[in-house]
Amino acid sequence: MPDMQWSEPVEIKFGHAGSRTVHGPFDALIYLHDLWPRRTGAKFVKASNACKGAVEGRVSLEDARKDFLAAAEETRLSTH
Repeated sequence: MPDMQWSEPVEIKFGHAGSRTVHGPFDALIYLHDLWPRRTGAKFVKASNACKGAVEGRVSLEDARKDFLAAAEETRLSTH
């Protein structure tokens, strides 16, 4: 569901695309698949699967958030 939100949003800087605020797994999926600089790597795949699972109700919101942050770290994107 697009209205599912994390307890704390993540602000992520995408270089030329600027900063974006990611409020939950639905937003995260959009950024993972549309703006992510490198769509490979174990943490990217795990984050993508976790966010999809959270949208479908199979994965907790906070686990998806944790995996999204790990994928950002893997790609060396700045978060706060």
